[in-house]
Amino acid sequence: MQQEQHVHDTIIIGGGPAGLFSTFYGGMRGMDIHLIESLPELGGQLTALYPEKYIYDVAGFPKVKAKTLVQQLEEQALAFDPHVSLDTSVSQVEKLDEQLFQVTTTSGVHFSKTVIITGGVGAFQPQRLPIDNAVDYEGSHLYYSVSDIEAFRNKKVLISGGGDSAVDWALTLESVAEEVTLVHRRDKFRAHEQSVEQLYASSINMLTPYVINSLSGKNGELKQVTIADKKNTEEKTLDIDSLIVSHGFKSNLGPIQDWGIELQKKSIVVNPKMETNIKGIYAAGDITTHEGKVNLIASGFGEGPIAINYAKAYIDPKSRVQPMHSTSLF
Repeated sequence: MQQEQHVHDTIIIGGGPAGLFSTFYGGMRGMDIHLIESLPELGGQLTALYPEKYIYDVAGFPKVKAKTLVQQLEEQALAFDPHVSLDTSVSQVEKLDEQLFQVTTTSGVHFSKTVIITGGVGAFQPQRLPIDNAVDYEGSHLYYSVSDIEAFRNKKVLISGGGDSAVDWALTLESVAEEVTLVHRRDKFRAHEQSVEQLYASSINMLTPYVINSLSGKNGELKQVTIADKKNTEEKTLDIDSLIVSHGFKSNLGPIQDWGIELQKKSIVVNPKMETNIKGIYAAGDITTHEGKVNLIASGFGEGPIAINYAKAYIDPKSRVQPMHSTSLF
């Protein structure tokens, strides 16, 4: 394992939206940034789970595809030439001195004066369909995320779920697929109100309250799904080409749990400065919790600069927490 001798101003752990914008903002503050991401590409969940899905909660964009947003964030983040490590997991963060942290990763040991954790929800895995033969169709006919909407063109698509992702995918694929059917185990959907309104005004078939009971196919191809009414167990068999299961994800903070950082229900507790209980370690984005916390990409974009500004002041108490306007910097 290599050991880097250089000491960065900040190591940012997590290359999702909050991490990318924090990296850019750190560059604006003249900081030496090292961004570490466990996945092979930047973008976090936006890249790994729904690159083709539209995002609606980012200021300035009426709607924007996740992959397009990531491309813009990446271009912005790299403007000040930060050091970036991809496909690299962090196993340990140790405070060696008041302004010296040792960060141990799968690619080596790195040092920084501060650390900012922007790891989203941590490591995540989809809630898989609890049916024995489901694994036989995963990746070919059964999907837990969508990377290419063209794969569903002119096909009969069944989507299982009732949250934002399920409803958004149904609306996105309506104009691509031959037929879209949405199955949910409850009578009411848990998506944003506007999305639900669009759903009811669409041509999408909605079956509630139903759950998937079985899958059947031939020669490795999924052909039919049997669903059951939760109220009376009445069954229906549907002919389909593809199944998208959107039942949420299980998150795991992994080694973060062993770093001595105060946690609350799998989230990092921060104060208004985005400080953790360990001086010099900050956090921003979905991984944090604080009074009034709302998990939105837009919220992470606000928390990242707060963490950067206070990290800057921690390193150099003479620097301003409140920076100049961006228009003055360029």
